[in-house]
Amino acid sequence: MTGRTPRLSRLRRVVPEGRGGRSVEARGARPRRRGAQPKVVALGGGMGLSASLAALRRITGDLTAVVTVADDGGSSGRLRDELGVLPPGDLRKALAALCGDDDWGQTWARVIQHRFQSQGELHEHAVGNLLIVALWEQLGDHVQALDLVGKLLGAHGRVLPMSAVPLELQALVRGHDPERPDEIDTVRGQATVALTPGEVQTVRLVPQEPPAVPEAVEAVLDADWVVLGPGSWFSSVIPHLLVPELRDALTATKARRVLSLNLAPQPGETEGFSPQRHLEVLGRHAPKLALDVVLADEAAVPDRASLTDAAKRFGAAVELAPVVRPDGTPRHDPELLAAAYDRIFRMHGRIGPWR
Repeated sequence: MTGRTPRLSRLRRVVPEGRGGRSVEARGARPRRRGAQPKVVALGGGMGLSASLAALRRITGDLTAVVTVADDGGSSGRLRDELGVLPPGDLRKALAALCGDDDWGQTWARVIQHRFQSQGELHEHAVGNLLIVALWEQLGDHVQALDLVGKLLGAHGRVLPMSAVPLELQALVRGHDPERPDEIDTVRGQATVALTPGEVQTVRLVPQEPPAVPEAVEAVLDADWVVLGPGSWFSSVIPHLLVPELRDALTATKARRVLSLNLAPQPGETEGFSPQRHLEVLGRHAPKLALDVVLADEAAVPDRASLTDAAKRFGAAVELAPVVRPDGTPRHDPELLAAAYDRIFRMHGRIGPWR
């Protein structure tokens, strides 16, 4: 934990009735002793998960990231193809996001994110990817190796893969070939799905029922809060719901669940999506998923009534807060996002202050 206090931010609240006619506030949360930190698990991948972790590490020291392992592009894809390992890139980004703001943390964050520039085989390989894969080979244990890297970096939290086997993402896409705009094709590979010019209908994983990492399932079941998103919707957020043991844990956990929406549609993958459309496709892939809170930037929601209706189907309240960076770029500001999460945890958890 950095010790920095997040800037206070204003949240606008729209509270529908929860499932069974109960308000979201009425659901029981496990009591924790006064002064204890919330146990938070964040699921996702890529820069979206990194943004969430950079915020969450400011408000709790009991933080676990569960990361997708379907990446097949860049340095991760090359290592995956050559060595048959899990793609390490999103795991590396999560570890970097958990590094502290002191000199040690920021130095190591830069080191593991550094990419070699050469005319040879090392070109564009990230130092952190090579370090993670080396420890996997040395220790023969994904979790132990990632814990060791986290200890080296002084990471403010733990990073786990969602599955111990490399996964392939496949999508049914309408209009993937611009010359056949009405036809639906199967598109294979996360990198290809993320950049498709067509409209993604559904996604699936290969193998179709991959095993979850037991520590990831345990973390979700033991959490006070589970945070899903932001991030690439079809390639980083939804894949967690396609791992049966993780999906079951998300349904069974007594933790409260917050969905953090993106600031803008992603070119290709979710082009033209409204905030409520993001919820609709999430529900299509996980119809039994319940949520407690949907967090969105207030400036990114043109139709608040429609978002409220979509959230109500999950039994969730909508929280609107300014979480975008002040420079206007569509990226989350870590301190503003931290303030939004902190307020949500306090307002909806009913388990007292943690700090």
